[in-house]
Amino acid sequence: MLSSLNTILVTCPKACSSYLRDELEELGFPVIREAPAGVFTKGNMVDCMRLNLLLRTGLRVLWQVAEFEANNGDQLYKRSVRLPWETWIPADGYVSIGSSIRNDTIRNTNFAGLRLKDALVDRIREKRGRRPDTGNDSDRAMIFLYWHEEEVCIYLDLSGVPISNRGYRVSPGKAPMRENLAASVLRATRWDRASPLVNPMCGSGTLAIEAALWALGKTSGLLRDNFAFMHLEGYRVSDFEKIRAELKTKGSDRLGFPIIATDRDPAAIEAALRNAEFAGVEHLIEFDVCDFKRTRVPEGPGVLIFNPEYGDRMGEEQKLIPTYQEIGDFFKQKCAGYWGYVFTGNRGLAKRVGLKTRRKIEFYNGPIECRLLEYEMYAGTRNPKYASPQIDPKGDA
Repeated sequence: MLSSLNTILVTCPKACSSYLRDELEELGFPVIREAPAGVFTKGNMVDCMRLNLLLRTGLRVLWQVAEFEANNGDQLYKRSVRLPWETWIPADGYVSIGSSIRNDTIRNTNFAGLRLKDALVDRIREKRGRRPDTGNDSDRAMIFLYWHEEEVCIYLDLSGVPISNRGYRVSPGKAPMRENLAASVLRATRWDRASPLVNPMCGSGTLAIEAALWALGKTSGLLRDNFAFMHLEGYRVSDFEKIRAELKTKGSDRLGFPIIATDRDPAAIEAALRNAEFAGVEHLIEFDVCDFKRTRVPEGPGVLIFNPEYGDRMGEEQKLIPTYQEIGDFFKQKCAGYWGYVFTGNRGLAKRVGLKTRRKIEFYNGPIECRLLEYEMYAGTRNPKYASPQIDPKGDA
């Protein structure tokens, strides 16, 4: 199993597949196809271990083991029971099943998972004389069932807990941005990883921490000590430890530019500091407790990112209007030479920034449709060295 090449599906949040595609290509993986919430590539089990450790923008690494057609639950069972489950799932182990179901014959999506579970345990009981336990825990072996219309794809979920859970966010704070979303947002900006990055309203520090890890070239998943692939038949600890040892030597320990993160809430900065310390980058980020208007902005060029509250989620939209207006004033008054960004899920408040956007980039923060709004700030005559290329706007504010 370790050496055979299979189709790999790496999932990601909706509207983030282009950033995941770019990341996979940078890591040397072929891109077979891009989907709305994932990218297909190819590799063996060792490749999948590496992807779980390396990927910043992905959610789960799924290794395809079967593809067939089924019209109903009986056909799903008959085709699934023929699969060599005993070579993947230990008879004395534990397995859970996730699914994406869209089939007219299935009224209860749990039924599809139960039919697949029945096929799996019946096969293993026949071949091994006992069967694994099953349940909903995501910290051991996992199967993912994709069944849309007649098309069935079965995957071994090699991540379990999503790889967006890096392991450093010990203090999540209020309404935090997920790590993989932060990584995708950074990729969507014009940040070159060689100039200042400023993050007022930093909350628990996820954007600043992901920026530091990316700029250093540090492997993002090294703090994780449990992945679903560790609970599969044939897993060898030595293979994983060899990969970890190699990746620990990658990357730098110093940056030649500042990363600045501020928040007016002392508890938020305290949480951000703890998270940064866990991630090993606290010495590279300049944290400060202050109102965002007092944030230190080094001489440009650079990138500055706001992730303010959305209002509709907190029920305080009217109260946030002055904040968004002040963000626009801050851009104009203190950020010459910078690219400025506002990540928000409230289009009405976005208009209160009062500046012309260069791009409006679509994102989703969970179920909330968001936009990353891009602004170009320059003083006097625009310096052609930092002028933006002509880019068609993506999405609508």
